[in-house]
Amino acid sequence: MSGLKVFLLRLFGAKVGKGVVIKPGVNIKYPWLLTIGDYTWIGERVWIDNLAKVTIGSHCCLSQGSFLLCGNHNYKKTAFDLIVKPITLENGAWVGAMAVVCPGVTLKSHSILTVHSVATETLEANSLYKGNPALKIRARQISDQ
Repeated sequence: MSGLKVFLLRLFGAKVGKGVVIKPGVNIKYPWLLTIGDYTWIGERVWIDNLAKVTIGSHCCLSQGSFLLCGNHNYKKTAFDLIVKPITLENGAWVGAMAVVCPGVTLKSHSILTVHSVATETLEANSLYKGNPALKIRARQISDQ
């Protein structure tokens, strides 16, 4: 089923790399504003509300129920104007289950946003973040074992 979803995304203008897995229940607002690198995993019920450009690198993971939200409203104005900003997930970034990435945020290379956390600012490379708003907990320790 993932292959069909990738085919349809490409048909509607998304740039999708090889080996991408898209699980059931994924919502993508505007495919033509989406770029996904190679070997990225998008889990069940992920919502990509891409009112602006969303770029997802290679070897990324968007765990089940996570949200990438490119839009918000300006509560300081009576017209409640819509504000949209792009989101970038660099290579190896991981968005935990039910986590939220807010407009204008970049997850730098191999950063991790843990379960139920909310990223409101750019996450440093090779770092682990958790909470609301997400705060850096420590450097990511990578092992081959």
